[in-house]
Amino acid sequence: MSKAQSVTSLEVSPEEERRSRFIKYTVAMIIRVICVVLAVIVPLGWLTVLFASGAIFLPYFAVVIANAQGANSSNSSRKSAEAPTISISADSFKAAKSKNEDNK
Repeated sequence: MSKAQSVTSLEVSPEEERRSRFIKYTVAMIIRVICVVLAVIVPLGWLTVLFASGAIFLPYFAVVIANAQGANSSNSSRKSAEAPTISISADSFKAAKSKNEDNK
């Protein structure tokens, strides 16, 4: 029989991973909206350039950060769950006798 698997050795569920990426991306987009608003409100100067560049480049970095493979990624050294395989040899089966063979 195969070795028992530990629950802690399983990967993060796809739902949890999707939720984590969604939260990271949402936070980045909230920061981007703040940058857009501040770029419009703040008088021209180096802060306006900073906020405008944040609003322009943040979507790219938001996607990269949200999709980053960290220590909790599925490519880590953790093993995935494996179903045990059961095999039965042909010798284990016996031919069933039919009623006609019993009468002979």
